[in-house]
Amino acid sequence: MAVPKRKVSPHRRGNRRSHDSLKVEAFHECNNCGELKRPHNLCNACGHYNGREIVAVGL
Repeated sequence: MAVPKRKVSPHRRGNRRSHDSLKVEAFHECNNCGELKRPHNLCNACGHYNGREIVAVGL
């Protein structure tokens, strides 16, 4: 059976786990309504994308 020869140090363990953390999501302000939206995505509040109304949102 394979058994580690030495204890893995906290530094080496931390280096291995360095990419496991959650990333902060980026948000941009919509040019039309000012709501926060994901970049390169349609605005959920007003239905605009790139200065044009793509989806009519009824209130």
